[in-house]
Amino acid sequence: MAKCQHCGGESVLISRALGLCVDCIRKDFAQVLPLIEEAHRAARSSFHLPEQPPQDVVGIGCQLCTNQCRIPPGGRGYCGLRTNQGNKLIGATAEKANVSWYYDALPTNCVADWVCPGGTGAGYPQFAHSQGAEYGYKNLAVFYQACSFDCLFCQNWHYRHWATQPSQVDALGLAQAVDERTTCICYFGGDPSPQLPHAIRASRLALERNQGRILRICWETNGSMHPALLRQAAELSLSSGGCIKFDLKAWSEELHLALCGVSNKRTLENFRLLAQYAERRPSPPFLVASTLLVPGYIDKEEIAKIAAFIASLNRDIPYALLAFHPQFMMHDLPPTSARHARECEAAARAQGLRRVRVGNIHLLGDYY
Repeated sequence: MAKCQHCGGESVLISRALGLCVDCIRKDFAQVLPLIEEAHRAARSSFHLPEQPPQDVVGIGCQLCTNQCRIPPGGRGYCGLRTNQGNKLIGATAEKANVSWYYDALPTNCVADWVCPGGTGAGYPQFAHSQGAEYGYKNLAVFYQACSFDCLFCQNWHYRHWATQPSQVDALGLAQAVDERTTCICYFGGDPSPQLPHAIRASRLALERNQGRILRICWETNGSMHPALLRQAAELSLSSGGCIKFDLKAWSEELHLALCGVSNKRTLENFRLLAQYAERRPSPPFLVASTLLVPGYIDKEEIAKIAAFIASLNRDIPYALLAFHPQFMMHDLPPTSARHARECEAAARAQGLRRVRVGNIHLLGDYY
């Protein structure tokens, strides 16, 4: 049993890394904030990442994401990519990025595979090669090795080992990785937000080199990017048949700050913006939402509020609830249980959403 360091209550669903129960985070946020800050300090220090987004009064500003870092001389941005050297920002650019990539056979385990052209044939024949899953084709999976958040439950946390390394991959080289069997590019990570200019540049080059055939541009992101960049990414996905998958990690801003270190205001604003784009192409779905069901923290209350928000925009936006696997700082939590997943699925449907799905069921702690 783990004990909440604020209220003293005991629960098996309190991560020792955070040391707080969800009720104390929601109700006594100001009082527990020092413990939250200490948890994120511990999560970042061993990777030489700044504890907070720098806001130096004489620093150089970076506007790529919600953190809006002002990086001091000799300092580094929150994502770890850019440094202030001689009053110039040095690091990832539209031409060079800290990224790796690989081919993933279709259909793949994409968050949107249950609604996207590659997994279902939606949009055939304009955006898909077959009326079902695109067997025989592949996705170019592009992993950006940096992030604008600091999720204590991160399922891909190993990118932190390379987040501060020099950028190596140029946009043209990435575009050239698209071969004749590649029908979609998916940018994920980490998160593409801190390196979105590079992804946009690579996408345009890839589409230019592959005119006249199917090549979908897709994104899997925390949604924290500057809205102007998001609009460019949205147009690429709309015209190519791709989708944008937003990970709505929590509804409560206090809980989001506790789990992810950063506010979710920009993410929700950007999701609302994309809902307007989605009306221009109902099929295949342009906008997809997902939430990781972190035991003890992301409960049916959070899911109901997220689902109500999505439904207020469009009840047909697909919403995937993903099973959690113990990782990173929250490795001491159990996997999502089938009961937890069922309760959250019912809560989402009760808000009027028409397309809700539990994903990663192989990770559930028991039979679904």
